[in-house]
Amino acid sequence: MKKVHGHTDGLKANQKKRLESLYRRRLPQGYAVNAELAHELAAISHDIRRQVAVLANRAGKVEFVIAGTPDQIYIPELKGYSPLPGRLSGLRYIHTHLKENEGLTRDDHTDLALLRFDLMAAVTLTADGSVHRVYTAHVTTGATGEPTRELPPMAPGHLRDDLDVIVREVEEELSRKERVLAAGDAEERAILVSVTTRPRKEAMASLRELDELARSCNIDILETVLQIRKKSDPKHLLGRGKLSEITIAAMQKGASILIFDQELSPAQIRSITDQVEIKVIDRTQMILDIFARRAQTREGKLQVELAQLKYMLPRLITLNTAMSRLTGGIGGRGPGETKLELNRRRVRDRITTLTKQIENVKKQRGQQRARRNRKGVPVVSIVGYTNAGKSTLLNTLTQSKVLAEDRLFATLDPSSRRLRFPKDIEVIITDTVGFIRDLPKELMVSFRATLEELESADLLLHIIDASNPQCEKQIDSVEKILSDLKLDAIPVLKIFNKMDQTDEERREALSREHGGLLISALNRATLTPLLHRIEDQIETLITDQLPEDDPDLEE
Repeated sequence: MKKVHGHTDGLKANQKKRLESLYRRRLPQGYAVNAELAHELAAISHDIRRQVAVLANRAGKVEFVIAGTPDQIYIPELKGYSPLPGRLSGLRYIHTHLKENEGLTRDDHTDLALLRFDLMAAVTLTADGSVHRVYTAHVTTGATGEPTRELPPMAPGHLRDDLDVIVREVEEELSRKERVLAAGDAEERAILVSVTTRPRKEAMASLRELDELARSCNIDILETVLQIRKKSDPKHLLGRGKLSEITIAAMQKGASILIFDQELSPAQIRSITDQVEIKVIDRTQMILDIFARRAQTREGKLQVELAQLKYMLPRLITLNTAMSRLTGGIGGRGPGETKLELNRRRVRDRITTLTKQIENVKKQRGQQRARRNRKGVPVVSIVGYTNAGKSTLLNTLTQSKVLAEDRLFATLDPSSRRLRFPKDIEVIITDTVGFIRDLPKELMVSFRATLEELESADLLLHIIDASNPQCEKQIDSVEKILSDLKLDAIPVLKIFNKMDQTDEERREALSREHGGLLISALNRATLTPLLHRIEDQIETLITDQLPEDDPDLEE
């Protein structure tokens, strides 16, 4: 006999047997609950003074029996009955309420929407334990704006037998809606969530950036949710009520993934995925996924895989169902499809191997830098926030064809090109990976071999997107990263790009406050002052490095 779930402490042996006997019940076709089962549930519930529930499958077989408290029922994990896209769970949920005037509650409607039961039924009791009314509700497709629809209450002798028709119609509509959504070009459909203690203006700017990150992954953004709190919930990040609202909205809109702007701890991932039936990732996983997409060279792929494994290692023990949802697709590229299912020991072994391989990359890069230094060719490195126009500037200056697109992290692998000035001065210009606010520390560590290229730079060109309203914040983020990398001693030339997309007043304000040059990286004619400044800086550097004349050799 299957076990009775829930709150069974304090029940007598014969009461437990009556609950266990519910597993032998069968529901006839078309009924949410028949009169016989309704009376049996009412009698048991009246006897033990607790709510009682059964969950029956579409064949009418009772799969779960649950004993609750006088006020509520805790629904256990329903293994084997997770709803697929365009489908309901396949379970009918029938439970009791001890008060005859208590119909379906808000919690009942929330459970119905979240767990996508075929039907929800509440049997209310009279004072003597008889059945008073049976209240039913079903999931809707969201056309009315409500996730559930309640049907008129029924007397125990007049129960409807056409509820399977309602279930079939709901599933047909859900399936049709899913096919329409799947026919779109987007790889995933997401709801963006931010729970923060920061000021609203900063939070909205961060959400807009998350939106750009998502769109660069070909994700269709269905809704954006911002909750500003005095203090974040350490378990769920946001309140359970708000999480339920978001989950219901995800179901109604056909979302396939929730993306949080904040990095989720292992405990938060576990708590959220216990309530949510779709994929859940955070900002860090989004950035790691983009890097996994864009890495082209063996070196880049090694660095991305190392960063992903370091991020996932502390989360492996808590991911269970959450990890299974990440198999493939957004958040599951690189090692996500296979290596994330390895046990912790094998993941640590892989991290050790990757670390050694990247150390070899560092040695090779060090040798390359040493050869360049022996040749005495100055190095100019372009740095800046992602999508500020670094690759475009490199292409225009050197007439190259490095990939340059209007999206975040379009290029990851560093590129180097030679540039000759009229005064017969030759330099090497390098384009590095773009920076971003709150760059994941795993990426900072893994890409240190690449970022160490900046250490040999004689001049840094800090390119800034002047058209971005948050460019001041982006400047601060880049300067902080340069400081963390101990590169703040290298001369920096600030360059404000996309001046053609800003008005005269803003251009003057930026130039006055930061003293940088204004350019349009797509227009070579605007780069003449920049070329002169680079040439002057390099010429000064070369002059400073020349040995002073020996006075004894003078005539």
